[in-house]
Amino acid sequence: MPNTSGPLVVALLYDGLCTFEFGIVAEVFGLARPEMGEGWYRFASCAVEGGPLRAHGGLLVTPEYGIDLLDQADIIVVPGWKGENEPVPVDLVDCLRQAHDRGARLASICSGAFVLAATGLLDGGTATTHWRYAKALRTRFPAVAVDDASLYRSHGRILTSAGSAAGIDLLIEIVRQDFGMEAANSVARRLVMPAHRTGGQAQFLERPVPARHQSEIAPLLDRMRADLGASWMLTRMASECHMSLRTFVRRFTEATGSPPGEWLIAERVEQAKRLLVERRHSIDEIAAAVGMGSADTLRHHFRRRAGVSPQSYRDQFSAPQPVETLGQ
Repeated sequence: MPNTSGPLVVALLYDGLCTFEFGIVAEVFGLARPEMGEGWYRFASCAVEGGPLRAHGGLLVTPEYGIDLLDQADIIVVPGWKGENEPVPVDLVDCLRQAHDRGARLASICSGAFVLAATGLLDGGTATTHWRYAKALRTRFPAVAVDDASLYRSHGRILTSAGSAAGIDLLIEIVRQDFGMEAANSVARRLVMPAHRTGGQAQFLERPVPARHQSEIAPLLDRMRADLGASWMLTRMASECHMSLRTFVRRFTEATGSPPGEWLIAERVEQAKRLLVERRHSIDEIAAAVGMGSADTLRHHFRRRAGVSPQSYRDQFSAPQPVETLGQ
């Protein structure tokens, strides 16, 4: 184990290990981060069954520790599981319950929610998992309310997350809770991640945006992104592309996956996020800068797309700084 003295994070190893899910736990908690000081996390992994253990990608894992290590863990992470119908060993269930009873936090990524649900500790609470597994989780554990939309959820000291990448969001949220926003932002930067997402954001887009990098719409998109505060009426957009309104709307939607108005709102919300994190401008000023007109309009569209208010987003994802006036 590392020479730090902080909370001990233990990731479970099992036959059929989800390599990506395990990898992100090791990356967030196990990578040396001397800039964080001696109180940073300690990280280890332990096998929940005998073996050499297989991992996705043709890897064989030789564990250094066994399940007894869970007796020392402050945070236990279940990085996926073998399958939605795979039983959870009784001794693992017992160890997780005992760990929870003495105050440890339990977290899961993707299908790892099936392991935590098997303990009964989620009964009467809400959990999330990858949307593909939501129906199976509801069926197998009817006492658990399954949220198939959110990126992650908490039920006391039990935390669950959705598909693989949502696990990164959950792990960074744990860092934020333990060490503050600056530490969480530092970890996110090391991972080359964008601003950390809140748990209430949607797992997936109902209509994924197709990649169409070359189209007659592309120059207009660049101009709009560069001047989101301008008045981008539909007639102006069509005129700049030298198209009729009907043709423009069809071509725009084909190129971006969204109608012009929805695309513009999404871009304005994303720019608002960046300005909120900088924490240099008031919400009224940001609303004007991104073309929303008023703070109320920004709040409406921001909450609809981000799942939280602009102020809540600012409070969670930025360090306090003096508020300045745009243009100064």
